[in-house]
Amino acid sequence: MLQLTKPLAFIDLETTGVNLATDRIIEIAIIKVLPDGKRSVKRKLINPKMPIPKQSSDVHGITDEMIKDSPAFKDVAHELKQMLDGCDIAGYNSNRFDIPLLVEEFLRADVDFDMKGRRLLDVQNIFHKMEQRTLSAAYKFYCNKNLDGAHSAEVDASATHEILIAQLERYPDLGTSIDSVLKLIGEESIVDFARRFILENGVEIFNFGKYKGKAVADVLRSEPQYYDWMMKGDFPQYTKQKLTEIRTRSLLKKN
Repeated sequence: MLQLTKPLAFIDLETTGVNLATDRIIEIAIIKVLPDGKRSVKRKLINPKMPIPKQSSDVHGITDEMIKDSPAFKDVAHELKQMLDGCDIAGYNSNRFDIPLLVEEFLRADVDFDMKGRRLLDVQNIFHKMEQRTLSAAYKFYCNKNLDGAHSAEVDASATHEILIAQLERYPDLGTSIDSVLKLIGEESIVDFARRFILENGVEIFNFGKYKGKAVADVLRSEPQYYDWMMKGDFPQYTKQKLTEIRTRSLLKKN
């Protein structure tokens, strides 16, 4: 059984696409599991204020007509933030997609969604560490069930919760806490979710472009116009926020 010291929120998104900077959420499901095992569920259809590409609708089945009367993200942002307050966050491929895009939406809505102190448990990392397959295959493998309704956010989030419980039972080495699981599978040191920066020996390093492998603070000091270029560029808002934090810290240290 999963032992929790704080609530764990399983999230899943359906979106207009996979670009963190330009795509939008059209459905979100949150399954919040409390330390006593009780669960609460919140599901929202969201109007992205942009057309849903046909190739995306073909995957999740959500069309422009279905969400035309739904609220925009900014209209439900505070409600979602309240649901997630005090929670660690889990999902399937969530560290690379669901959480980064959710953070982008909160930033666009001018809602302060603090990631500090949250443990991020990507159930896909356990699966890839142990078996390496897709969500539907993981559900069949661990739970011996077919995943009917895949690509519905609530179905996928619920399946992810069931998979984690089955993984804890199958692999005793995982333990029964978030800490013990992350100790075994490894915890990612995330600077920005788009991976434009990475950490090396506690220092933020560029992970792209002509300065790849160089310390971000060093580059910003020697070529301050690079900061302006990135801030005007088509980078996710969270990447720009982290870039500004690094620049501010560097300036304060210099002074």
